[in-house]
Amino acid sequence: MIAWDRVQELEQEIGKEDFAEIAGLFLEEMEEKIASLHLEQLAEDLHYLKGSALNLGFSTFAELCARYEDQLRNGQKAPELDALDGCFQASRGAFLAAMASK
Repeated sequence: MIAWDRVQELEQEIGKEDFAEIAGLFLEEMEEKIASLHLEQLAEDLHYLKGSALNLGFSTFAELCARYEDQLRNGQKAPELDALDGCFQASRGAFLAAMASK
């Protein structure tokens, strides 16, 4: 669900304090973006979410965004956004639990 090697790499690159700040901003921004998804620009929003998720190691969520983005770009119907939110919330919970136990 989380690419912990990416999380550790980023944390080492920028330091624990800056990482905590960036992680907090990431989580807020992702929740806001998911809550405001629009069908007319959904493929672009999914692309943005995918890239952001990969940067912080949310690999399962990024994979789901990529799959949904591909579906839309191939002319398939809009994906179920509740599943996207559920995946993000599960990833968020796993991430926060692991960060709290450090």
